[in-house]
Amino acid sequence: MRVSELELQDAAAGLLESSSSGALLRQQTDSRGTGASNDIETSPSAGLFRQVAGRFVKHRLAVIGLVVTSLLIVIGILAPLLTPHSPYAVTASFSAAPSGDHWLGTDQVGRDVLSRLIAASRVSLIVGFSTVGLYITFGTLVGLISAYVGGWLDMIVMRVTDMFMAFPFLMVILVVVSALGASLNTIIIVLALFSWPAVARLVRSSILSLKQLDYIKAGRALGYSAPRIWFRHLLPNALGPIIVNATFGIASAIMSEAGLSFLGMGVQPPAASWGNMLSDAQSLTVLTDQPWLWVPAGTMLLITVLAINFVGDGLRDALDPKR
Repeated sequence: MRVSELELQDAAAGLLESSSSGALLRQQTDSRGTGASNDIETSPSAGLFRQVAGRFVKHRLAVIGLVVTSLLIVIGILAPLLTPHSPYAVTASFSAAPSGDHWLGTDQVGRDVLSRLIAASRVSLIVGFSTVGLYITFGTLVGLISAYVGGWLDMIVMRVTDMFMAFPFLMVILVVVSALGASLNTIIIVLALFSWPAVARLVRSSILSLKQLDYIKAGRALGYSAPRIWFRHLLPNALGPIIVNATFGIASAIMSEAGLSFLGMGVQPPAASWGNMLSDAQSLTVLTDQPWLWVPAGTMLLITVLAINFVGDGLRDALDPKR
């Protein structure tokens, strides 16, 4: 006996309704077991957020990392107001030791080190967040569409991804930056261009398993459009790994920018960057006799990367489905 399309849609709607009713019933049963009031219904998303936040707070290093990262973001946003001197102003005090006027001393051309250190925090944060925002968006869309459509499109996308991942990351970036010219925008675009494949593969693996679930099949039977299934049903359930990858990606982008600037292929003077501040302190005399020229920049880079990585560790543990 043939089943009509209307009957199929009714069955799919019943599946979605029964799934929602079952979730609500389990929620009410749990509330009765714990003695909670049944008059107030909490949404599943709010409950999930509380669970994730509770797990994250138990990770002490992650909480410390979040506080430090938030403080660095505030410093980066308010950098023009926090600098005691102009980071580009040249004074008559060359390589002066820390004093009341210049708390961290001055560099070889008389610029205030503290002011340049604060200004460099904005550059590093812009590179980190902008790079991650670009490649996470592009990689997520590529992985989502590739896994959902499948077939020849999935095969072509994965071969292109493998090709990008086969390139030696640092060498290719150095060649591209030298060809296009070193600037802040160039660094962000180049870093994003060679960072999206890992996200695309991560999202693809998650979507391949999610699209086989019953509620996705029910959505297809009901005639939901592909974008509605992607962004309302598939992507929210794959956000955990994406968020963790993005957190670690910010630290990686900051380190990459510092490395490029140290090699002279990143942010160019007189603009301040932790990388080019370290690059100006390469001589043995500076390393031994003038530590104020390299210790502050190195310390800020270390603290920033550690803080962001601690946040990533906390998010990874909090969003782990096995927990």
